[in-house]
Amino acid sequence: MDTLVALSRRLDAPSRLLGRRLRWLAVLLVLVQLSVVVLRFVFASSHAMLQEAVFYTNATLFMCTAGYAYLCDAHVRVDITYLAAPPRRKAAVDLAGIVLLVLPMCAVMLWFGWPYVRASWAGLEGALFFGGIPAAFLLKTLILAFPLLLLVQSLAIALRAIAVLAGHDVRVFERGELETGP
Repeated sequence: MDTLVALSRRLDAPSRLLGRRLRWLAVLLVLVQLSVVVLRFVFASSHAMLQEAVFYTNATLFMCTAGYAYLCDAHVRVDITYLAAPPRRKAAVDLAGIVLLVLPMCAVMLWFGWPYVRASWAGLEGALFFGGIPAAFLLKTLILAFPLLLLVQSLAIALRAIAVLAGHDVRVFERGELETGP
């Protein structure tokens, strides 16, 4: 079991690295959006590249840090009884959710996203709008990055849930990491 837990900690590495590095995109997103608003309402002007930068920044922030939010248990949870449940029941719910929901969703996104992203790369698809950032193929690559990163993080969490179900005292999620900083 220790080997599974050690492997799960290694699988956490991409989420942890991206989460810590890309969190600053939230600041950039606010600054870029603010400049779009100021340009529009103060100077009666706009710039397509700046407006597209909001899309790119938001998409990168969301798609590449979803695994980190999952690692830190900062994702949306609807199960009301989960909070008061004992650790083994929580681990069973987490494992069932991964097997029945997360893994199939990731598989569907990869299956249907691959041809779309491949076609975008084949033509090196340009800007979304006239005068925008000429790299839509990079933006569309996030369609595959999201399920891949979430898949890796889900496997890490599943391994720790299995360890908990086997009777080991392991934290499935890294609670509090979001507040500790880099």
